[in-house]
Amino acid sequence: MFRTQDPDDPKIYLLPNLMTTGNLVCGFVAVLSIFQGILIATSKESGYDFALAKPYYERAILLIFGSCIFDLLDGRLARLGGKESPFGREFDSLADVISFGMAPSLLMAKAVLFPLDEIFDGLGWYLACIYVVCGAIRLARFNCIAAIPKKDGEKDTDFRGIPIPMAAGFISSLTFLAIYLNDKGNGNDPELGMWKYVLAGAMLGLSILMISNVRYPSFKNVGWRTKGTPLVMLIAALLLVVTVQYRYVMPVILFSAYLLYGLLVRPFLSRKVRQEIENPEEALDGSGEEMK
Repeated sequence: MFRTQDPDDPKIYLLPNLMTTGNLVCGFVAVLSIFQGILIATSKESGYDFALAKPYYERAILLIFGSCIFDLLDGRLARLGGKESPFGREFDSLADVISFGMAPSLLMAKAVLFPLDEIFDGLGWYLACIYVVCGAIRLARFNCIAAIPKKDGEKDTDFRGIPIPMAAGFISSLTFLAIYLNDKGNGNDPELGMWKYVLAGAMLGLSILMISNVRYPSFKNVGWRTKGTPLVMLIAALLLVVTVQYRYVMPVILFSAYLLYGLLVRPFLSRKVRQEIENPEEALDGSGEEMK
């Protein structure tokens, strides 16, 4: 006989958690791909051959992008069906630690930052560890805030600190561009020229941003049912086409736009302008409330 469900059992909804599983699988396979690249690149007696590892690193980056897409879908599907749950939130954060914490850190430490060991022994690993720890703290803080009961009518659609998927997307897209430009240059420079310093600085900056109190919009109210004008639909379609066409450049631009919007632009915008950008439907009907 089937036992009746205990009311204290966590509610596990299929479709949103299936997307989270896709996020986790992409992150895990990305980690495996990075290890494959490391093993193949160091298999020759001549030393580290970056050209052999490059396809594996690029595959790992694309898998991290795939995790970003799955992470975007799981929350949207949960809210669309009214199926948000504590289980889904915790499962999502555990997946994020792998996909957006461990995978980008390992990629940076072994594919980009290892030449920094000449400056200070283990510097690349220290930066990677700082990023992972800050990402985990960011996720733990998010879960604690989300678990606090909200008052009637109270809602907070802001993120505190840059979300870890956006941080991972930015650092991965920047690495993707660096590898592409290196390939256009001498094609086999394992140290990636000046890029290793740019990426090291970016990784440290993102680590600080994740645990900061800088507010970033979640766009949670922008979903499948959000109404859009023909112009908005056209711009979205053009962005998609251009991103596919210029896949090495456009991801950096898109992730940079979000990062800079929250850090440099949003603090100086009025409440009305913010709502028009982040929640156009509420801005139109005047029902928006000041974000906490």
